[in-house]
Amino acid sequence: MKLTLWIFILLLPFVSYGQNRLVVVDKVTKNPIPGAAVKIQGQNNQVSDSSGELFLNINNPTLLVFSHISYESLSILVQPDEDLIIELVPALSSLNEVVVVGFESERPLVHQAGAISKVLESDLYRFNENSILSAFNTKPGIRIEQRALASYRISIRGSSLRSPFGVRNVKVYWNDIPFTSPDGTTALNILDLSNIQNSEIIKGPAGSIYGAANGGVISFESRKKVEENYVSSDMGIGDFGLFRYRIGLDQKIGNGGINVSFVEQKSDGYREHNAVDRKVFQMALHTNPSEKQSLSAQILYSDLNYQIPGALTAVQVEEDRKQARPGSVAQNSSIAQKTLYGTLSHEISLSQKWRNNTSLYINTTDFENPFILDYKKETSYSYGGRTKFTFDDQWGNFPIRIIAGAEYQYGKTLAQNFGNRQGVADTIRFSDDLATTQAFLFQQFEIEWSDKLVMTAGFSENFSRYDINRLIDAGPNDPSSNTKKFDPVFIPRLALVYKVNDWSGMHGSISSGFSPPTIAEVRTNEGSINLDLEAERGVNYELGYRSRLGIFNFDFTAFYFKLNETITSYTNDQGVVLFRNAGATDQKGIEFSIDYAIYRNQLSAIQEIKLNHAFTGHYFYFSDYESGGNDYSGNQLTGVAPNSLVNLLDIRAKIGLYLNFSHQFVDKIPLNDSNTVFQDSYNLLGTRLGWRETLGSRWDVEIYGGVDNLLDEDYSLGNDLNAFANRFFQPAPGRNYYGGFKLGFRY
Repeated sequence: MKLTLWIFILLLPFVSYGQNRLVVVDKVTKNPIPGAAVKIQGQNNQVSDSSGELFLNINNPTLLVFSHISYESLSILVQPDEDLIIELVPALSSLNEVVVVGFESERPLVHQAGAISKVLESDLYRFNENSILSAFNTKPGIRIEQRALASYRISIRGSSLRSPFGVRNVKVYWNDIPFTSPDGTTALNILDLSNIQNSEIIKGPAGSIYGAANGGVISFESRKKVEENYVSSDMGIGDFGLFRYRIGLDQKIGNGGINVSFVEQKSDGYREHNAVDRKVFQMALHTNPSEKQSLSAQILYSDLNYQIPGALTAVQVEEDRKQARPGSVAQNSSIAQKTLYGTLSHEISLSQKWRNNTSLYINTTDFENPFILDYKKETSYSYGGRTKFTFDDQWGNFPIRIIAGAEYQYGKTLAQNFGNRQGVADTIRFSDDLATTQAFLFQQFEIEWSDKLVMTAGFSENFSRYDINRLIDAGPNDPSSNTKKFDPVFIPRLALVYKVNDWSGMHGSISSGFSPPTIAEVRTNEGSINLDLEAERGVNYELGYRSRLGIFNFDFTAFYFKLNETITSYTNDQGVVLFRNAGATDQKGIEFSIDYAIYRNQLSAIQEIKLNHAFTGHYFYFSDYESGGNDYSGNQLTGVAPNSLVNLLDIRAKIGLYLNFSHQFVDKIPLNDSNTVFQDSYNLLGTRLGWRETLGSRWDVEIYGGVDNLLDEDYSLGNDLNAFANRFFQPAPGRNYYGGFKLGFRY
């Protein structure tokens, strides 16, 4: 009897408290993960053994946080006596693990038939968090410029040639919804970094599936799933009066959830008359009405105000690079913009072979722009959507995928131009009622001829129209109605991928490009309506190779883009920017990136040392271009650096410390078509040091600080091309410092 009692007492701890057997595995390969750290509230951290196993004694429902240097962190609520297999998602350190949507093919990047770059959330947060500029500029073939705070210009393979301001000739999507307006422009500055989780960039024409845009396509994605109940906040500060704060909430509701965030960012700016104030509110609801359906609805509201200091001459830069262009302060050159987006996305599996994705949006914008030469007011709304049917089947021995869909956008704008009298709208000069329509049908056929060879053939039919109804004209012309309608354009694409093995592949493609002028290029600020402006047309030839060899990831692409009816900008005698078709351009280039972890060990004091290098060689020239009696044929393409190089170094320690170094070299940039004025080459060096840790299993803490332009280089980021009166330069900040902290709590 006594022996039985003693045995019962000895076994009592095991009876009273449940023991959990957990196995940590790779979600893709299902292989066990040794050395995965498990953080438990109120207990010491545990580590999985060589078989990925660990045993815990859990009496009550307990929140566990799993982390590993090579995997994304995961938090999960574990019940007593519950045995679980914990699947961790790889941190995408290898090309064959990076799955991208690309041309709607949903394949690993290593087997994609096109030049595609992925910008992960970790890329965005290795720099100052005031913009996406630094992270995107680390990718080959991509350059984001900033003429003023919150005034972006995107160049993908030289596509900024026709963008004196704003984002043009690049198609942008946000959560699979058209974010580029029907008129061809994109208000990228209304988004904050917190509204973006991951991004994909297709470089070059992608019209076979995404419509008209010779430059390429950028697809932004915000957080689409609510994995846990989480409240977070962060604050950042920096030189030139930078102050940014954010609050956010994730709340699980049934099999879905809701996330809400608000962020405000302010800065006085490096230059005179260069302040910015942006407030962004986002709310998203995600749910799964059934096992075969998912539904998301979002609201985005942005209130943006920023001043425009204007471009300077070389002499003015030498005198005082911080000064504003004469007249900018007196005329209050600035932009005030309020934008409201509402979106709805639905995905359904119709059968084992068919599925459909449909997205709808509605948008309203109030825009006000006093400038040195005039004062512009616009009130606009737009709506549109995109639907796509996907069919997967097997024809004999050949797996196939057929995609068919359509995209439609309509926009209406009341655009008024006034005189500007010391920052106040004066007498009206002209008023236009603008209607823009963009639509296209797209089809794509993908077939696996063998285990090694995949072919993709796609095309789209594009329709576009501008209606410009002049209601008021204070000039010599009478009010009139004008229509610019482009004939339906057929855009084909043919691509092949050869899978050398599971971790390397070769790709080649021929794609046609089409890009109509935006309404801002047809209807200019001085009141003229240029109905003779034609759409750009071109053909792109591309070859590439991607591979993972040991610790190395390679991505190499060579291309040749022959562009006709190239749209370029110029200024008249009053300094107004105008546009014209400038013959043809030859654009040859190579883009190369390599990354590798020279050291990685989850259990050592230094867990990871990683390097990345990216080279861009863009050798673009005018092949046939005469203007004003001058022959510019053979000149370098305006606004394009022939060579650029990026080097990155990332170090992570077990105690939570991390250190990021970044170096960027940019070659000389021609600033006018005659190639008589250049932006000098420059080197930018930056660093960020921080500490990031999960305390217990509920609190996430991060403290960081950094330096931009460590070498204190004098350079211009966002030059004015073919500028009137030699005002080419928009000086960028010298050496500057920033820092901040983040705090998150699981509940």
